[in-house]
Amino acid sequence: MSRLLKRGLTDEGYEVDVVEDGVAALVAVATETYAAAAIDVMLPEMSGFEVCRRIREQGLLLPVLLLTARDAVEDRVKGLDAGADDYLIKPFAFAELSARLRAMIRREASAPRPVLELGRLALDTTTLTIGVDGKRVPLSVKEFALLRFLLSEPGVAHDRTRILDEVWGTSKHIDPNVVDQYIGYLRRKLDPLSPGMRIATVRGVGYRAEALP
Repeated sequence: MSRLLKRGLTDEGYEVDVVEDGVAALVAVATETYAAAAIDVMLPEMSGFEVCRRIREQGLLLPVLLLTARDAVEDRVKGLDAGADDYLIKPFAFAELSARLRAMIRREASAPRPVLELGRLALDTTTLTIGVDGKRVPLSVKEFALLRFLLSEPGVAHDRTRILDEVWGTSKHIDPNVVDQYIGYLRRKLDPLSPGMRIATVRGVGYRAEALP
């Protein structure tokens, strides 16, 4: 079946790697970057359920489609609980497998990015940490929220009202100068680290995050 799937997916334009057992699957996802994985539940060395669970324990967001002949509800639940994104019962039509892979890849591509990067700065929205070349930068909750908002649309200038609405939750009864104060806090913490980006003042508009040459 793996040979048939590889041939079909290759014909559709994918680059396909095939591994023979669960341990090899874990090694592959740890050393290569994949758009998606189709994993049989009945694998030598380690079940597809366990492979999927360990992929998620490593923090990988790789979309996973489990393939199995087991059609019991409890098996489907077990697969989804292990972290699978979808579950396909054998026998299946190749066209359906291909369509499900495309859907998973589309969802992953349109999902919010867990790490926002600009220059040498990285903001991890999962661990809520900021780093420049791996060095942590301590920020307050509001400083983090302000930087995350600016990094979500690099190069786009936002006025103070929009920033207040997005970061503070409202622009009513709040002095717009508080935005200027927090921009100052961020600059004092980030600029000395030469992060390869800056928070620029756009005259007559507001602020934007931009990469430096």
